[in-house]
Amino acid sequence: MSTSRKILLVEDDEFLAELYATKLNMEGFEVFLAVDGEKGLKLAKEKMPDLVLLDIILPKMDGFEVLGKMKIDPETKNIPVILLTNLSQKDEVKKGLELGAKDYLIKAHFMPSEVVKKIKQTLGD
Repeated sequence: MSTSRKILLVEDDEFLAELYATKLNMEGFEVFLAVDGEKGLKLAKEKMPDLVLLDIILPKMDGFEVLGKMKIDPETKNIPVILLTNLSQKDEVKKGLELGAKDYLIKAHFMPSEVVKKIKQTLGD
Protein backbone atom coordinates (compact mmCIF):
# COMPACT_ATOMS: atom_id res chain seq x y z
CA MET A 1 0.00 0.00 0.00
CA SER A 2 1.24 3.46 -0.91
CA THR A 3 2.00 5.75 1.98
CA SER A 4 2.18 8.94 -0.03
CA ARG A 5 0.50 11.85 1.67
CA LYS A 6 -2.57 13.31 0.04
CA ILE A 7 -2.77 17.02 -0.53
CA LEU A 8 -5.91 18.78 -1.66
CA LEU A 9 -5.08 21.97 -3.55
CA VAL A 10 -7.97 24.41 -3.92
CA GLU A 11 -6.80 27.05 -6.37
CA ASP A 12 -8.67 28.68 -9.27
CA ASP A 13 -5.56 29.97 -11.05
CA GLU A 14 -4.78 27.06 -13.36
CA PHE A 15 -1.18 28.08 -13.94
CA LEU A 16 -0.46 28.28 -10.20
CA ALA A 17 -2.40 25.11 -9.50
CA GLU A 18 -0.32 23.21 -12.06
CA LEU A 19 2.87 24.71 -10.69
CA TYR A 20 2.11 23.63 -7.12
CA ALA A 21 0.72 20.25 -8.18
CA THR A 22 3.86 19.49 -10.19
CA LYS A 23 6.12 20.52 -7.32
CA LEU A 24 4.12 18.47 -4.81
CA ASN A 25 4.09 15.43 -7.11
CA MET A 26 7.86 15.68 -7.44
CA GLU A 27 8.07 15.65 -3.65
CA GLY A 28 6.07 12.42 -3.54
CA PHE A 29 2.67 13.80 -2.60
CA GLU A 30 -0.56 12.67 -4.20
CA VAL A 31 -2.38 15.81 -5.27
CA PHE A 32 -6.09 16.43 -5.81
CA LEU A 33 -7.11 19.67 -7.48
CA ALA A 34 -10.25 21.73 -7.05
CA VAL A 35 -10.83 24.95 -8.95
CA ASP A 36 -13.61 26.32 -6.76
CA GLY A 37 -14.65 26.29 -3.12
CA GLU A 38 -17.62 23.98 -3.54
CA LYS A 39 -15.57 21.33 -5.27
CA GLY A 40 -12.81 21.80 -2.70
CA LEU A 41 -15.17 21.12 0.17
CA LYS A 42 -16.62 18.08 -1.61
CA LEU A 43 -13.14 16.66 -2.32
CA ALA A 44 -12.03 17.26 1.27
CA LYS A 45 -14.83 14.93 2.40
CA GLU A 46 -14.34 12.37 -0.37
CA LYS A 47 -10.55 12.10 -0.34
CA MET A 48 -9.84 12.89 3.33
CA PRO A 49 -6.48 14.48 2.45
CA ASP A 50 -3.62 14.79 4.93
CA LEU A 51 -3.59 18.53 4.31
CA VAL A 52 -5.51 21.17 2.36
CA LEU A 53 -3.78 24.03 0.59
CA LEU A 54 -6.56 26.58 0.23
CA ASP A 55 -6.81 29.80 -1.73
CA ILE A 56 -9.20 32.41 -0.30
CA ILE A 57 -10.51 34.14 -3.39
CA LEU A 58 -12.37 31.36 -5.15
CA PRO A 59 -15.46 30.99 -7.32
CA LYS A 60 -18.71 29.63 -5.80
CA MET A 61 -17.50 29.65 -2.18
CA ASP A 62 -14.52 31.52 -0.80
CA GLY A 63 -11.72 29.94 1.18
CA PHE A 64 -12.93 31.33 4.50
CA GLU A 65 -16.29 29.66 3.95
CA VAL A 66 -14.65 26.37 2.92
CA LEU A 67 -12.41 26.51 6.00
CA GLY A 68 -15.33 27.33 8.30
CA LYS A 69 -17.40 24.46 6.92
CA MET A 70 -14.49 22.02 7.18
CA LYS A 71 -13.89 22.96 10.80
CA ILE A 72 -17.51 22.40 11.91
CA ASP A 73 -17.75 19.03 10.16
CA PRO A 74 -16.56 16.20 12.45
CA GLU A 75 -15.20 14.32 9.43
CA THR A 76 -12.95 17.09 8.16
CA LYS A 77 -12.31 19.27 11.20
CA ASN A 78 -8.94 17.69 11.99
CA ILE A 79 -7.49 18.05 8.50
CA PRO A 80 -4.82 20.76 8.66
CA VAL A 81 -5.45 23.68 6.32
CA ILE A 82 -2.83 26.10 5.03
CA LEU A 83 -4.25 29.21 3.42
CA LEU A 84 -2.34 30.25 0.33
CA THR A 85 -3.49 33.60 -0.92
CA ASN A 86 -2.68 37.06 -2.18
CA LEU A 87 -4.75 38.67 0.57
CA SER A 88 -2.26 40.01 3.06
CA GLN A 89 -4.34 42.30 5.25
CA LYS A 90 -3.77 41.71 8.95
CA ASP A 91 -7.48 41.16 9.64
CA GLU A 92 -7.73 38.57 6.87
CA VAL A 93 -4.71 36.72 8.24
CA LYS A 94 -6.28 36.88 11.71
CA LYS A 95 -9.66 35.69 10.40
CA GLY A 96 -8.03 32.73 8.63
CA LEU A 97 -6.14 31.67 11.74
CA GLU A 98 -9.18 32.15 13.98
CA LEU A 99 -11.21 29.94 11.64
CA GLY A 100 -8.64 27.22 12.27
CA ALA A 101 -6.01 27.48 9.54
CA LYS A 102 -2.63 26.11 10.61
CA ASP A 103 -0.76 28.68 8.57
CA TYR A 104 -1.32 31.60 6.24
CA LEU A 105 1.03 31.99 3.29
CA ILE A 106 1.04 35.01 1.00
CA LYS A 107 1.60 33.71 -2.56
CA ALA A 108 3.89 36.57 -3.53
CA HIS A 109 6.19 35.89 -0.57
CA PHE A 110 6.60 32.15 -0.96
CA MET A 111 8.20 30.07 -3.68
CA PRO A 112 6.56 26.66 -4.32
CA SER A 113 9.57 24.99 -2.69
CA GLU A 114 8.97 27.01 0.48
CA VAL A 115 5.30 26.07 0.41
CA VAL A 116 6.32 22.39 0.23
CA LYS A 117 8.59 22.96 3.24
CA LYS A 118 5.67 24.49 5.18
CA ILE A 119 3.48 21.53 4.24
CA LYS A 120 6.10 19.09 5.50
CA GLN A 121 6.49 21.07 8.73
CA THR A 122 2.74 21.10 9.26
CA LEU A 123 2.53 17.35 8.63
CA GLY A 124 5.50 16.75 10.90
CA ASP A 125 7.56 15.11 8.14
